[in-house]
Amino acid sequence: MNAPLPAATAAAAPPPLLDVNGIEVIYHHVILVLKGVSLAVPEGAIVALLGGNGAGKTTTLRAISNLLAGERGEVTKGSIQLRGERIEKLSPAALVERGVVQVMEGRHCFAHLSIEENLLTGAYTRHDKGEVAANLEKVYAYFPRLKTRRGSQAAYTSGGEQQMCAIGRALMANPRMVLLDEPSMGLAPQIVEEVFGIVKDLNDKEKVTFLLAEQNTAMALRYADYGYILESGRVVMDGSAATLAGNEDVKEFYLGMGGAARKNFRDVKSYKRRKRWLA
Repeated sequence: MNAPLPAATAAAAPPPLLDVNGIEVIYHHVILVLKGVSLAVPEGAIVALLGGNGAGKTTTLRAISNLLAGERGEVTKGSIQLRGERIEKLSPAALVERGVVQVMEGRHCFAHLSIEENLLTGAYTRHDKGEVAANLEKVYAYFPRLKTRRGSQAAYTSGGEQQMCAIGRALMANPRMVLLDEPSMGLAPQIVEEVFGIVKDLNDKEKVTFLLAEQNTAMALRYADYGYILESGRVVMDGSAATLAGNEDVKEFYLGMGGAARKNFRDVKSYKRRKRWLA
C-alpha cells in the first residue's frame, strides 16, 4: 500500500478539472441507474470509465454533459463540478462554451453532410473565423484521412472515418475536456489502435483532457492514466491504469487472463465480483 502524501504535498495538489460527487440518476422517475457514482478527472489526464454493457458508463457521461433530459433522465442526488462550479443545471450548449464536449456512442455524424461540413458544425458556438480555419487544419493534421475525404458525404465513409470525424468535430469546439463514449465500438483492431493513438497525441501535445467510457478494458488501460470500474451503476474499483491492469480480479473478469480453472465469464455473477473487490 502506498504511504499517504505528506500534508503539505496533499494541500498543494490542484483541484480536479471535473469532480463528480455521489450522483444518482433516475430515468422515468422510477428507474435508478446510477447509485452514488463519484469520480475525479485531473486536468490534462486520460481517465477511463470501464465496465460491461449496462454498467452505467454512458449514463455517467450523459449526466456530466446534461444530455439526460432527452431520455427522461435526471440527476436526483449528488453534485457535478467543473473547476469548482456546479454544472448540473447548465444546458449542453453552455457546457460546450465552458469547454466540455461529448463524442457520443455510435458517432452520430450528419449523414447527408460532407466530412468537412460535419467538422465545421463543431464550431457553431465560435465566431473567430481565422482561428476556426486554423483549427480545421490542425484536425486534418491529426486525421489526414479526413482531409482526403473532406468532400465525401459522411454516409459513404467507413466506421473508422466517421469516428475520426466525430472526434474531430468535438475538437473544433476548442474543448478543455472531451467525453468520449465507446470509441472502439464496431471498429477493426488496427483502426482502434489508430484512434487511441491519436487520443494520446491530443492529450500529450494539445493538453486535451479525456474521460472515456470503454468496454475494451485492455486498450483503455494501455492509454489511460487512471480508471474507474462500474458495475450496476456503482464504482466497484478505481486506481491507476497500471494498478488495475495488474489486479488479479481485473485480469480474470475483464482482461481474460485468469487461470485455466476459472469459470466462464458469462457464468460469474456480478455480485460475486463486487463481494471479492469490496471485502
